[in-house]
Amino acid sequence: MRRGLNKVMIIGRLGRDPELRYTPSGQAVATFPVVTTRYWNTAAGERRSETERFNVVAWGSLAEICKQFLTKGEQVYIEGRLKTRRWEDANGQRRYSVEIVASEMIILGERRRFVGRDHHDQGYHNDGAYADDNALEQDDITTDQSLEPESGDFSVES
Repeated sequence: MRRGLNKVMIIGRLGRDPELRYTPSGQAVATFPVVTTRYWNTAAGERRSETERFNVVAWGSLAEICKQFLTKGEQVYIEGRLKTRRWEDANGQRRYSVEIVASEMIILGERRRFVGRDHHDQGYHNDGAYADDNALEQDDITTDQSLEPESGDFSVES
């Protein structure tokens, strides 16, 4: 059997508070951006940085935990898988967005604390509250413009 691997781990800061919604079937879904910055020095000794913004989607009880405990600017570890979401916009144009579907979340930094009942070093593990085919579909929840890719300054004020 041939297998693939789709796993992502990031540490960054929340770009805004998580937004919690429910699908028509009553399943919780939280969405929030996590911002990461990497730094390096050029050959000339100049300090450079590059900031990336990742859209995160959490399902079920993990979504509710994220909404309850996470706030803008907070540092978190997110583990999950990448998922490409496809939809048509109001003009009929095909749009795409790559999201991280979270399976684990750990609060880091000064506000680090225990969350949830199933924890790994002060974090929360989603014990299968979402199925593989539970992709965030356009018809499942109302349109969330914040999930669409943005350009500009993604820095987070602390």
